[in-house]
Amino acid sequence: MMLALVASTPIAGAPDVNVGGELLRVVLSLGAIIAVILAAGWMTRRMQGRTQPGGRRIRCVESFAVGARDRLLLVEADGKRLLIGAGQGGMRTLHVYEGEVQVPSSPAAQNVPNFGELLNRWKRK
Repeated sequence: MMLALVASTPIAGAPDVNVGGELLRVVLSLGAIIAVILAAGWMTRRMQGRTQPGGRRIRCVESFAVGARDRLLLVEADGKRLLIGAGQGGMRTLHVYEGEVQVPSSPAAQNVPNFGELLNRWKRK
């Protein structure tokens, strides 16, 4: 009896699917998601570039990890540079540089050719 009931009911056909339309919908959705990610990245860079109306008076020039929890910080504040040691015990000023500190340029960095020069050398050979 059950077998006769199953055999007599028609099998529903698969619904017609427009493959091209579905593929287009997926590609457009993916493009929209990528556009949102790029726009969010652009906005964060724009927002980070903004400073307060008075400008920043303190900035961290460089930091160096001395140990697992200890760091050296080179901080610029009001035209002076401070060398600060930071660790578990807190922060301590190690040295105050008076005046503007000039960073020496390394002679090795000046002799490095740029990509265009390397390409021109390669073309000549």
